[in-house]
Amino acid sequence: MAMINEDLLNIGEYRDFEHLEFLAKQVVEGFITGLHKSPFHGFSVEFSEHRIYNPGESTRNIDWKLFGRTDRLYTKRYEEETNLRCRFMLDCSGSMFYPEEGMANVKEPTKILFSVIATLALMNLLKRQRDAVALSLFGSSDLQTESGSTLKHQKALSTELYKVLEGYHRGGQAKISLIDQLHLMAERTSRRSLLIIFSDFYEVQEQPEEFYSALQHLKHGKHEIIVFWTTDNRTEMDFKFESRPYKFIDIESGESFKLNPQDYRSAYVERMQSFKDELKQKCLQYKVDFVEADVRQGYHQVLQSYIIKRKIFS
Repeated sequence: MAMINEDLLNIGEYRDFEHLEFLAKQVVEGFITGLHKSPFHGFSVEFSEHRIYNPGESTRNIDWKLFGRTDRLYTKRYEEETNLRCRFMLDCSGSMFYPEEGMANVKEPTKILFSVIATLALMNLLKRQRDAVALSLFGSSDLQTESGSTLKHQKALSTELYKVLEGYHRGGQAKISLIDQLHLMAERTSRRSLLIIFSDFYEVQEQPEEFYSALQHLKHGKHEIIVFWTTDNRTEMDFKFESRPYKFIDIESGESFKLNPQDYRSAYVERMQSFKDELKQKCLQYKVDFVEADVRQGYHQVLQSYIIKRKIFS
């Protein structure tokens, strides 16, 4: 159950989301630039639409500007089409809008704002490869789109993501569950695809077996799956608060109560650790990539995990 601190509720509304797509592009550009300086430089070639030059090949397509920056020879890849179809599945339930003050802070964002920016960044990578993308929303929003790779299509998906951020209000009713969404995707997605899920998986704590059954259903179709377990680790996993009474509010139900977090921290941390361990173990069992995405650790953790998966999936 995602809770918020009543002391942090007095924040201004944040509705200027149009800059997020530009921010996502900056995240990608910075990440790719960093890859040229890291052990992952081999992966970055794929995403910048270049490949390593092999001696003996024609020098006609060598990117000399890139050579000047990296001191490595790459050739440009023209008109390359790939067959990857990627569907993003975003949890829009109330708990994903924690912490509420993060709606106005892209550096320490809410889980849903983090997921939206990460999704836009990954879409940017996919656009570079001319891959097709689709979007599914579950929780307090319900949306299923077709796959597409055009600029117009991706703009439409961006608009839907902005609507999610703008439409938040505490206590929003769930329209479709993650479990139902996974079964729906398994039935409707006949072509082998990459599915990327952003969720805090609080729903799974109440229906673990149903969730694992839904994962199996998807894997039966030979789909590749990356699960980004989206959390604010400091408060949601480590339960780090000052030793004083707080008033907490359940974002989804509106229920509130007062307590001193220190009185419950040990039991809470133990329970959350047990849940995480089981979730990781089940994902490993079903060959689902499990990635911990702490909203306070930035977006490179997401992009790097995608790069590793794409190298395997291609």
